[in-house]
Amino acid sequence: MLFKDTKEVIIIAKKRMPKKSKKAINASIQKQICNTRSLFLLFAFFLAFLVLLVRIGYIQFVKGAEYKQNAYKQQTTSQILASKRGTIYDATNKILAISSNVDTVTINNGKVFYNDKSAVPKEVLAEGFSEIFSLEYNEVMENLNSNSSIITIARRVDKDVVDKLKAWISDNNIASGINIDEDSKRSYPYNNVASNIIGFYGTDTGIDGIENSWNDELSGTPGRVVTSTNVNKQAISGENEQYIPPQNGKDLYLTIDAEVQQISENCLSQAITDNNADGGCVIVMKPSTGDLLAVASYPTYNLNDPYTPNTPELQEVWDTLSQEDKNKALFQMWRNKPISDGYKPGSTFKIIVSAIGLEENIVETDTPGDFTCNHTYHVGGANGTDINCWAKVAHGPLTLRKALENSCNPAFIQLGQRIGKQLFYKYLQGFELLGKTGVRLPGEASGYFFDYDKCNAVELATMSFGENFTITPLQLITSVCACVNGGDLMQPRIVSKMVNPDTGIVTEIEPVKVRQVISKSTSDKIKDMMASVVKDGTGKNAAVPGYSVGGKSGTSEPPVGKPEEGYTASFVAISPVENPEVAVLVVLKNPSSGSHQGGTVCAPVVSNILSQVLPHLGITSTITYENTDKAAN
Repeated sequence: MLFKDTKEVIIIAKKRMPKKSKKAINASIQKQICNTRSLFLLFAFFLAFLVLLVRIGYIQFVKGAEYKQNAYKQQTTSQILASKRGTIYDATNKILAISSNVDTVTINNGKVFYNDKSAVPKEVLAEGFSEIFSLEYNEVMENLNSNSSIITIARRVDKDVVDKLKAWISDNNIASGINIDEDSKRSYPYNNVASNIIGFYGTDTGIDGIENSWNDELSGTPGRVVTSTNVNKQAISGENEQYIPPQNGKDLYLTIDAEVQQISENCLSQAITDNNADGGCVIVMKPSTGDLLAVASYPTYNLNDPYTPNTPELQEVWDTLSQEDKNKALFQMWRNKPISDGYKPGSTFKIIVSAIGLEENIVETDTPGDFTCNHTYHVGGANGTDINCWAKVAHGPLTLRKALENSCNPAFIQLGQRIGKQLFYKYLQGFELLGKTGVRLPGEASGYFFDYDKCNAVELATMSFGENFTITPLQLITSVCACVNGGDLMQPRIVSKMVNPDTGIVTEIEPVKVRQVISKSTSDKIKDMMASVVKDGTGKNAAVPGYSVGGKSGTSEPPVGKPEEGYTASFVAISPVENPEVAVLVVLKNPSSGSHQGGTVCAPVVSNILSQVLPHLGITSTITYENTDKAAN
């Protein structure tokens, strides 16, 4: 017989048993039930204990480090100690950029309270902040209504303004919620001087120029103070306090000479005005080391106010520009054009072509009738083209020296043909004209030449006299310096040393020789021919009384299809010739008030710069040339 459950079995058993044993059976059953419950409870307690044990192990061994760190954070307070940004000096120890102590003002949003613990209305805060910090009331209110927990009201606030804020807080019985934290403010004592070289400091990093490319060295490392606190977040004096001092940024000493820079900028500005040019640049370099003594662009901008348009034309249309167009205009204004913008060097490049020919023994300086100028020279066979000399009359038979003095295009086409494409490109690589100079400044451009496989007879001919390719002004003067300093290509240097202000340790930044590109004997010949250009050729306007000067003029044509861009005039010079201490390059873009020839518009600017810079640097000359004639190209 089958039964449905235990209860039914018990009932039936009870009925079949004698009445005497029923009581004993009930007791037995109850005992079994109790034992079962005890076992169940024991198992439940064991299981709970096991879970608790696992949880304790997880907390202890898996999450222990994290909870310990969280507890540490809750029991300590950490105050950041700002590091001071390094000072930038010129070569004569003049301060070009410096940081001073200021403060940043923030508030804990929604937690600004009076002494009676009531909240300060946002309208009261907006009115006070707008008056103290000269801000727009509506802009402050919009800021206060944001969802941020911490709201920045003003950055880099000077001490007198902070004192005014503290007085206002006291007068209004404000107890908490307004924070005044130590910060630093970057300032530039010379405002516009060397602006495109120095760059400026933004919110938390350098923007453009040296401030950007040397940011890591200038920034330093913040420090901090860690202090134990009680349950009320009050510091416990002497309890586990840790002091980690800030490491201040390194001071930089530039190769730039502020006086030479100002002379260059003033002369450039005057030249652009006199010749109604669209723009221009000046570079002054020390040939033996590659030190940049001045790098001038036009127009400059105020480093203490870098977001303000720097020309009347831009100021006039500024409010009509979109934010994108404003950003583009600012980037163009900050741009360091002598290293970022390529240009066609024109006949100044003939110095380098001459050096190649002399170094390879393809030509000598004074071989009579070595070249012939009939004014027009045909290149490229039946499908080629005629190329004219800049001069209106033929130069006739020429030595290399006379070809350089007269800047004769046909003569240099003939020299380029003798050199050949393979050697030509070998030396382009040797002078680093296919790449970059390696100067540590942002935005340096590379030279742009025809691809080797696409360089045919016509392309080689035009490159031989400085046309149909682009290099930067910095590349040109760096190459010329290699041609006159004994043959060493030097990497342009902008920082000469760094000084740790905390320890006084000095780190020298030594000049870097990239390679020797020509021999000293070739270099001596180039210097001698450059002196002839100033003495008897197209560079007579570059002469400086009392000094020997060598140079070369350049005039490049507008880009094909863009006649509106006009000619580019230039002149590069060295002095003293016997031992060059200074090289100067002047470039004017689209001079349109008269002549566009480099020997006419740029050589006088070079003369003006040298006549001031050489005495300033204490440079004397043992050879002088007295010139009275004037020249053109």
